[in-house]
Amino acid sequence: MAFEFGSVSRRTFLASSAIALGSSAVLARASAAEPKKTVGFALVGIGKLSMEQLLPAFAKCEYARPVALVSGHPEKAKEQAAKYGIDPKNIYNYENYDTIKNNPAIDVVYIVLPNGMHAEYTIRGAQAGKHVLCEKPMANTPAECAAMIDACEKAARKLMIAYRLQYEPVTQRAIELARSPEAVSVIKQVTAEGGFNIGDPKQWRLNRKLAGGGSMMDIGIYALQAARYLSGEEPVEVTAISYSTPNDPRFKEVEETVAFDLKFKSGAVGSCVSSYGYGCNRFRVYGTKGQIQSEPYLSYQGNRLWQGEDRQGNGLEITPGNHFALEMDHMAQCVLDDKTPKTPGAEGLQDVKIITAIYEAAKSGAAVKIA
Repeated sequence: MAFEFGSVSRRTFLASSAIALGSSAVLARASAAEPKKTVGFALVGIGKLSMEQLLPAFAKCEYARPVALVSGHPEKAKEQAAKYGIDPKNIYNYENYDTIKNNPAIDVVYIVLPNGMHAEYTIRGAQAGKHVLCEKPMANTPAECAAMIDACEKAARKLMIAYRLQYEPVTQRAIELARSPEAVSVIKQVTAEGGFNIGDPKQWRLNRKLAGGGSMMDIGIYALQAARYLSGEEPVEVTAISYSTPNDPRFKEVEETVAFDLKFKSGAVGSCVSSYGYGCNRFRVYGTKGQIQSEPYLSYQGNRLWQGEDRQGNGLEITPGNHFALEMDHMAQCVLDDKTPKTPGAEGLQDVKIITAIYEAAKSGAAVKIA
């Protein structure tokens, strides 16, 4: 008489167990053979942002990894490569940059150069067959932005502009609340300010050729972005004033402060400030039913969001995330899944078009229509 375990014979039980164990082993081998796919990034320019934010952020990425560096400073590049496990063979300079086309480890080039160099290195990167993630602002002029978009389209490569705030949880929650009939309802006004007291007069941000402009191009673009993504609209008209402290050596070529008002088709208004003369870092959305506010809103960490007219007991608990890791992972996933980035070249072009109109309005003293 066969031994029975419940109603299952010993022979049947052992056979079933063997099948189950065999299936588990196959699944385990398949899992081990198929690690999570990642995308190789080359950082083009290894200044302060790359060294202090981007390279450290890769440790928090799921899909993006650093595989190459492009720099005009070979010793610094070697030091950073050793620190982050990048093969020294994958260090390039600006002269041999185009040879990245021969390196299959590089999927994406992240352009982290002065604004005036964005167009050239984006176009060269696309022509080398690489996808492009480019720092904001996209370029100095709408024509340069259009050329960047065209080059990436011709090469069938993706182009994303690095608007880090659109990928982090506090901003995403703010956008959700701004769209909420219960929290805000109809938006009437968005106020947004971005500014800091800039230092060294010799830095590239104060050089018109490299920067394209002053505070508006650098920190003011955050205020412009906030007005656009919080309202969910595109401005149709702008008025502006610009001011620079007389005889300040920092502002020989570029502006210090710009205050600008955006008019939206719905009747809503965006009131914004950009400055290199003082610190400001906040936004507020006024609606027919309620308000939301954030201060700071554009810092790398520690951004806060409140719902309501005051801040007493209305702070929202939001789990933070590394802006740069989230941004780079999004680009990597777009490459892996063949999807269009959330902030494509068209988004960068739109900002530069509006900034151009802001400068025109400040110069003329008259309202400027935005197509």
